[in-house]
Amino acid sequence: MKPWIHPTTIVERPVRIGPGTKIWHFSHIMAGADIGTGCILGQNVFVAPAAKIGDHVKIQNNVSVYDGVELEDEVFCGPSVVFTNVINPRSFISRRSEFQKTLVRKGVTLGANATILCGITIGRYAFIGAGSLVTKDVPNYALVYGNPARLKGWICQCGIKLNKHSHGWMCPSCKLSYIPGKAGLKVGRRLLGLR
Repeated sequence: MKPWIHPTTIVERPVRIGPGTKIWHFSHIMAGADIGTGCILGQNVFVAPAAKIGDHVKIQNNVSVYDGVELEDEVFCGPSVVFTNVINPRSFISRRSEFQKTLVRKGVTLGANATILCGITIGRYAFIGAGSLVTKDVPNYALVYGNPARLKGWICQCGIKLNKHSHGWMCPSCKLSYIPGKAGLKVGRRLLGLR
């Protein structure tokens, strides 16, 4: 299945846009951008030449994915999420050689109007609350929000807040358990028959 691109979208060449991807009104995809399979890019999305977007990523309206930003598979970017790529920008000083990499791991949710400073990694399936300012690395399965964003709990792959349990952490919905790991939590096993 070919990608579907709205006629008002500007797509420079060469570019890679995976099959089944949909790109909506007034977006701009620059030459060199890499967009995976089955993605949805909303209205007024900008993708820079050295940006990388994995498979099944959803980017809502008014998001700019700048050089140095990588979104792994199944990332969700809410409306008006902001990425940066320079820590100390000045209009009169070129800092293109100082772009910092921002890595958003698989399954992450970035809430509407969240701001992600450059040079950080957001761990797998983390959940960033709407309007948060993320200034440092976020562990896997972390629930963070605020300004600056702080750890407020842990969240399941299915998007439900985890409960503390004798075996570690457990999802009250799907019963998947989690245990501490080096980079945050990691999946344990499904605990059936527990409430």
